[in-house]
Amino acid sequence: MKKTFPASELIINADGSVFHLHVRPEQLADKIILCGDPGRVDTIAAHFDIQECDIQSREFHTITGSYKGKRISVISTGIGCDNCDIVMNEIDALKNIDFETRTEKEQLTSLEIVRIGTTGGLQPYTPIGTFIISEKSIGFDGLLNFYGGRDEVCDLEFEKAFTEHMHWNHRLLHAPYVIDNSKELIDRIYSPEQGMVKGVTIACGGFYGPQGRQLRIPLADPQQNEKVESFEYNGYRITNFEMESSAIAGLAALLGHRAMTVCMVIANRRALEANTGYKNQIDDLIRIVLDKI
Repeated sequence: MKKTFPASELIINADGSVFHLHVRPEQLADKIILCGDPGRVDTIAAHFDIQECDIQSREFHTITGSYKGKRISVISTGIGCDNCDIVMNEIDALKNIDFETRTEKEQLTSLEIVRIGTTGGLQPYTPIGTFIISEKSIGFDGLLNFYGGRDEVCDLEFEKAFTEHMHWNHRLLHAPYVIDNSKELIDRIYSPEQGMVKGVTIACGGFYGPQGRQLRIPLADPQQNEKVESFEYNGYRITNFEMESSAIAGLAALLGHRAMTVCMVIANRRALEANTGYKNQIDDLIRIVLDKI
């Protein structure tokens, strides 16, 4: 029996677009680039040969067009895994739910999704300017724990080793989840000759305290970042902090899509350095992804 989705669960606007994104099913491509910053959508889409649509709604900015014969949609998520929960569910609905009948389609579409972002490096070999591909993402946000099938798509042994190493406070903190990014997409986009390294990315639920930054409020665990930087498991080291990769990879795995994150380091937490003038260099990363997606 087909799944049916009532109006309270799948909200469709009067113009036939999905609630938050304001995108209609025919306006979404099968290849999708996600970015946090709505302004970066224009930067990416400036490389397109043709632009079909340009839609803005809240922090969600979507441009669909064509690049060297490939139809691609670029969508901004805003900051945080909570926004990615909206974007990932709504792009899946646009492809895999019939908006006329509100039923799941018999033939499902698997999307290719690449997040291009900025990040903070945590290791000596991830200085400012490094492009880091997330082989695995660790979610500090807890988002995937609200979905059935979470354990089937996560690396439970990695989770166990990580929480033991961190002396994780299960009373106060969400259980972290560890999710693999798409190996197929990683193999296609990974370019060591262009300054890329592979690593493990932690997606945090905030920019300050959750990433070990202290301004006027003291941290619950002042040694958090030291423990993160020293963690090693089966040859994996944690390379960077950002705020979206775990939700994107985790929801993609549950929904049958392929997703990965690649970010440019704009701050190195060990060296206590940051570069806010990174916009020209990230264009190099954009071109790599556009050519290979």
